[in-house]
Amino acid sequence: MSHPYDILIRPSITEKSVRLREDSHTVVFEVDKKSTKQEIKRAVEEALSVKVARVSTLLMKGKKKRHGRAVGFRPDRKKAFVTLEPGQKIDLFEGK
Repeated sequence: MSHPYDILIRPSITEKSVRLREDSHTVVFEVDKKSTKQEIKRAVEEALSVKVARVSTLLMKGKKKRHGRAVGFRPDRKKAFVTLEPGQKIDLFEGK
């Protein structure tokens, strides 16, 4: 079993993720590409002391980027959409 912070890389703070957090109590994290839904659920519950109702994941391919003639790619990422149980909240995002 790995440490929760080996699985959770960073929270995603975008307009869409903020709207999801407010409307449907869903928090978006960037996670390790090899992690499973069960590992993500356990990591969020251990690290943030909340109850998780559901986890959905999404693999994002890296975009091709150019700088002059040089061509490169952004890295591939995995996002996890974590839905919290009713009444649960993460103090990290509440600003207190």
